[in-house]
Amino acid sequence: MEMDRIFGALEAGGTKMVCAFGDENGNILEQQSIPTTTPGETMPRVLDFFRKKEISAIGAGCFGPVDVRKNSPARGTILDTPKLAWRGYNIAKTLSDELRVPVGIDTDVNGSLLGEVTYGTARGLTDVVYITIGTGIGAGIMSGGKLIHGMLHPEAGHMRLARVKGDEYAGKCPYHSECFEGLAAGPAIEERWGKPARELAGRSEVWELEAEYIARAITTLVMVLSPERIILGGGVMHQEQLFPLIRDKVIREIGGYIRTDRLSDIDSYIVPASLNDDQGIMGAVKLAIDAYEESITD
Repeated sequence: MEMDRIFGALEAGGTKMVCAFGDENGNILEQQSIPTTTPGETMPRVLDFFRKKEISAIGAGCFGPVDVRKNSPARGTILDTPKLAWRGYNIAKTLSDELRVPVGIDTDVNGSLLGEVTYGTARGLTDVVYITIGTGIGAGIMSGGKLIHGMLHPEAGHMRLARVKGDEYAGKCPYHSECFEGLAAGPAIEERWGKPARELAGRSEVWELEAEYIARAITTLVMVLSPERIILGGGVMHQEQLFPLIRDKVIREIGGYIRTDRLSDIDSYIVPASLNDDQGIMGAVKLAIDAYEESITD
């Protein structure tokens, strides 16, 4: 690959669109954040950003659910998102039609996982789970060196969890009262305790309960997927006091049933995101690089 190629990267989130230019090494050369309102308001500003430079391809990690199946005629279409203005909007087609370059697209959490596997704490690993816990909860999954999609893509944030004894909170998710996201995402924390997570740092009971639900979800993922590492990102995980609580509870939940070298070093097994909150945009650069390389070999 020519050393001076520039790639577009889009981290399309429900709150903001992070647009960036990067090089083949994942270095971010320029970056801009644009509020996510409606496609009619947001996408012209996104496109204007990417028209500033000649790019070889663009990668997008998008909020979902979104059709990311490679051979689907609806590839790139945002599906039943709570952001009603974006339902049925094909973000990949817009980028392709307007910028006339190859487009790589995946979920935002798979993008973050790809960033960590390519440039961050999971380099050299082939089986990794990345969980983001913030406004929502999602998981990116790599198995055997490949990002998992299946019939659509994983929605681990909506796995059902056993409720902690005595917890009578109804749950925030409009689809499932007792799913991971409904019990443990940022909006659930705020509704349950009356304040956003950032204002509850000193309340140990908040983080004991939060860690319990996160540990139960992680234990399920460990049992089903047997990953080599689990990475936790997102705004809620900026509460660093969660990590030792989660690790201890995961060991308790596993109950000695699985014994591996990786689990024996639990501090290196369940880890924070490593790229200063740039893992998503760096993963989008990698999606662009892959889309470009695929286009020249077709």
